[in-house]
Amino acid sequence: MADLGEWGLIAALAARMPPGRYAELGIGDDSAVVSAPSGSVVAAVDLVLEGRHFLLAWSSGYDIGVKAAARSLADIAAMGAVPTALLVAFAAPGTLPAQWALDLADGLAAEAARAGAGVVGGDTARADTVLLSVTALGDLSGRPPVRRAGARPGDVVAVTGSLGHSAAGHALLTAGVSSFPELVAAHLRPAPPYEAGPEAATLGATAMIDVSDGLAADLGHVAEASGVRIDIDSSVLVPGDTLARAAAEVLSSSSGTERGASPPSLALRWALTGGEDHSLVAAFPPSAALPARWRAIGVVREAIAGGRVTVDGATYEGPGGWEHFSGGSSPSGG
Repeated sequence: MADLGEWGLIAALAARMPPGRYAELGIGDDSAVVSAPSGSVVAAVDLVLEGRHFLLAWSSGYDIGVKAAARSLADIAAMGAVPTALLVAFAAPGTLPAQWALDLADGLAAEAARAGAGVVGGDTARADTVLLSVTALGDLSGRPPVRRAGARPGDVVAVTGSLGHSAAGHALLTAGVSSFPELVAAHLRPAPPYEAGPEAATLGATAMIDVSDGLAADLGHVAEASGVRIDIDSSVLVPGDTLARAAAEVLSSSSGTERGASPPSLALRWALTGGEDHSLVAAFPPSAALPARWRAIGVVREAIAGGRVTVDGATYEGPGGWEHFSGGSSPSGG
């Protein structure tokens, strides 16, 4: 990248990242101009760090572009908003191949386009390792935002998208297992169901969040904000055959902390606590007619002492999910 220089790099990246249909002014000025049809702008920012969220040995530039975009865009969808634009700050060593950076731009652009957004600006700098900060913008289309604080006793808790697939992919990569490419891809390139966020808002969702730190942990945020208890039905979370077979492969090749677990219990743990699937989980009034993509997994109860998220009526004793500053417990890395 040092051979391209900063301005050459910016020009090459900009050529690969269309601004999208909401941009009135894209890359090239001191700021971008993005339309907000409803008059409100929803904004979210996320960091992606080499060694923390990805390894260059595992991930291509394209993979990291997709993941970095998906992390922020999923937050927009979780508010019930339509994604409109991305702003990307990118820092990397000068020795990083220019093609890697161009592949990164392709991944960012592809995931933004999948969400209906574009890349409208950002910044570049030199650093010792690769760092991306991605800010996503969205529009509420005239609806109020779906916050974490609205869940009410009696509401149905439902999820759309996969659970535990990213955690399984991370475990497979860590164990050096080359099978199950679809699970590895789920970790390297998550695919949030963006359109389901505005859909949930239209259906009357009372609270919503994306599954980034783990289902139990993220529902814990909803339960705390709403002052309720959320009970998960583990029988509905019984992992499919692919996840169970992946768990068996990991256990047969691992000498680490997974020892002592059975394939079904490990697969269920991935579903309950694995982060970075970026699926959406929401609370709905019991009268809501949920489309097939939404799977009911629990119910909102009155708050009780001893735990705000329970599994089958009991406090879950396993790891809750990722938490950066305590060291965390999610196998997906937060």
